[in-house]
Amino acid sequence: MDTKILLENGTNELEVLEFELDGNPYGINVAKIKEIIPYQRVTPVPNAHPSIEGIFMPRDTMITAIDLKNCLQRGVSKEGGLFIITSFNKLDIAFHVDQVRGIHRVSWENIIKPGATVSSAEESISTGVVKIDDRLIIILDFEKIVADINPETGLKVSEIGELGSRPRSEVPILIAEDSILLNKLIVDSLKKAGYDNLIHTCDGQEAWDVICECKKKGTLKDHVQCVITDIEMPMMDGHRLTKLIKSDDETKDIPVIIFSSLVNDDMKKKGDALGADAQLSKPEIGNLVKVIDELVG
Repeated sequence: MDTKILLENGTNELEVLEFELDGNPYGINVAKIKEIIPYQRVTPVPNAHPSIEGIFMPRDTMITAIDLKNCLQRGVSKEGGLFIITSFNKLDIAFHVDQVRGIHRVSWENIIKPGATVSSAEESISTGVVKIDDRLIIILDFEKIVADINPETGLKVSEIGELGSRPRSEVPILIAEDSILLNKLIVDSLKKAGYDNLIHTCDGQEAWDVICECKKKGTLKDHVQCVITDIEMPMMDGHRLTKLIKSDDETKDIPVIIFSSLVNDDMKKKGDALGADAQLSKPEIGNLVKVIDELVG
C-alpha cells in the first residue's frame, strides 16, 4: 500500500494513518511508515518480551514483529490482518494490526494532548488524540512502545559520560520536545555535558511563544542562542517552528538543531530546505552535544 502523500514544507500538517484494533480506531504518523503488507507467519524468538510475536525476513531484511494488541493490554492477536512496517530511530519494526481505514491530513493544531480523554492503559503510549468525523483517534507513541520493550533503543545517555570532564557553559538553549521523559533526558544530558542555561518547552508553539516574548522585551540573546526541536509535536511541529525562526530577520541566525526519531533522507531534505543548521536521529545524544559545541562554541 502506498502511504505517501506530498506535504508542503513547514505547514504544520501531518498525515495520520488510521488503523483498527478490536474495532477501535488508532493512528500513526505516515512519516514513520515504510510500507503496509498482509500478515505473514513469523518465527517466535525464545525468551522474548511478551509483546514480540517473532521475526520474519521480507526481501532479505530481518524485521521484528510486535503485537500491538498485546502492547495495549487487549489480549493477543490472531493470525491475519496486516503488518505496518515502520522506520524510525534507525530501526525497522512491523506492528500487527487488524485493518487499515485510510489516511487523514490534519493540522498539528488539532491534535489534542492526551489527558482525561485517554484511558490510563493507553495514556502513557499516546502522543495525542484527533477527532475525525465522530471518532476520536488515539495517535500512539510508537517510539515509547519500542523503548518499553527494549530500553536500549532509547536515548544513549551513556554517551554523555564518555565525553569526559567538560567546562560549564552559560549559552542559553531552548528545547522543544513534547515527550516528558525525553525532555527530561535531554535536559539532564545537556546539563551533564556542561550546558546549564536551558529552557524546555513541550511543543513548537510554546517554544515560539518564548521567542516572541524575548523579541518583545529585547532579551533574545539572553535567553535563546540555540534551539533544539523534535519534529512530531502537538500544536506546532518542529518543521513549522524551524520555518518561523529562519523566516524572521531577528531570529534567522539562531542555530536550529532538529533532533528527532524521524530524521531520514527524505526528512533531511525537508529540514535543509527550511534552513535547519543540523539534523540528528534521536538515539545520538552524544552527537547532539558535539553539534551544539560546534554551533555555539
